Amino acid sequence: MSTNFEFIKYEEKGATGIITINRPEVYNALSRAAKLEIIKALRDANKSPGIRSLVLAAEGKAFCTGQDLNDRTVQANSGQKVDLGNTLETEWNPLVKAIRSSTKPVIAAVQGVVAGAGVSVALACDLIIAKSGVKFVSGFTRLGLTPDAGSSFILGRTLGDKKALEFFLLGEPLLSDFLVEKGLINCLSDSPLDNALAWATKINNLSPKSTSLVKRNLQNAVESSYEDSMNNETAAQRYLGNSEEYQEGLKAFFEKREPKFH
Repeated sequence: MSTNFEFIKYEEKGATGIITINRPEVYNALSRAAKLEIIKALRDANKSPGIRSLVLAAEGKAFCTGQDLNDRTVQANSGQKVDLGNTLETEWNPLVKAIRSSTKPVIAAVQGVVAGAGVSVALACDLIIAKSGVKFVSGFTRLGLTPDAGSSFILGRTLGDKKALEFFLLGEPLLSDFLVEKGLINCLSDSPLDNALAWATKINNLSPKSTSLVKRNLQNAVESSYEDSMNNETAAQRYLGNSEEYQEGLKAFFEKREPKFH
């Protein structure tokens, strides 16, 4: 498998492929190019008969803080509208689907803050090991946007609509300790990557076909309309991406001030 990536690192330890988001200077926010590199690494690893498990990790203080707002694809320049629905359809949704459709289990090693669509990326993984006290932050409403890439579906079903709405609207972070109690994270660890690799080694010794079918059948059993939820999010994000609220939210972000929505 090619390891010639710019925004991620890929290495193999035995039968485990390790994909590491490597943009610590922007807290591992993802540009279009970075997302496409992760997708390619996932797909290539799935084609490799020698790989039986995958670990998704990150460099620096953050695991993934969602969309890189410096990416021109999400900026409305010179009064032009931006189609955030297209960003979801061509970047975020394919990334989440690449994780969920992987025939090899994907273990997230979450060492730092998770924000925005990064929450969707982490929750799309099959198993999650995180440090205690890690913050999961929504942040969409501060930009005049709505949660996307599947997070409405997952958090709505697991936390209940009241707690999920509180998380999405009020902006208070959810800690990894709380998410363990709710079953969204498997366990806490002082060294998530080491733990993830240990779990991966155990998985590598199982029947690959059995492992793949257990994952697929469990997804089918607990989810009946994930695609519909993604489609609803995409339509809503497309609408909001063309709004004055998003333009104000983005401007406030770069000016480091509170947004003023009217």
